[in-house]
Amino acid sequence: MFTGLVERTGQISSVEEIPGGTRIGVEMGKMASEIAIGDSICTSGVCLTAINIDKETTYFDVSPQTLEVTNLGVLEAGCVVNLERSLRVGDRLGGHFLSGHVDDIGELLEIKTCGDFSNYVFSAPSAMLPLMVDKGSIGVDGVSLTIAKLNDSGSFEVALIPETLSTTNLGAMQVGRKVHLEADILAKHVQRLLAYK
Repeated sequence: MFTGLVERTGQISSVEEIPGGTRIGVEMGKMASEIAIGDSICTSGVCLTAINIDKETTYFDVSPQTLEVTNLGVLEAGCVVNLERSLRVGDRLGGHFLSGHVDDIGELLEIKTCGDFSNYVFSAPSAMLPLMVDKGSIGVDGVSLTIAKLNDSGSFEVALIPETLSTTNLGAMQVGRKVHLEADILAKHVQRLLAYK
């Protein structure tokens, strides 16, 4: 379980095909020394398990199923990802609960800049729209964000402060970039319960 409060960004240092999947190396700097093999790390919204650590680089095996439902398969060396270690009992929860299980892929459609602030407009697959509400929470590439506006066109808007733009990979994103989306887990449980009413 994660909060969507990114601890730092990391850079993909290697992408290697292994039987049935892919192994990626992520340059994490000092954060790598605080991780143990088997730890869960939210990597741009995807929960991955550390399988090896070499100095400042942590390695993750990505299964075929994960490659199918995320955009990790198109990442290459040099790409920047958001990183967050899993919650520990007693940690403060400053964002919202994220599982690291991607619901769908969205696309950055527009960037509206206002001084140091920006509003980003993302596409939202139709299956996710019932799980989204104005001022509700959404995970975008592992970042906990508040939906500022839901558009009839099937898109949503988030308002980004300078801190978020500078400490996550969102600040460097360009229109057309594909992102991982995770709906609020509470909304998903309510939807499931109502389906069996």
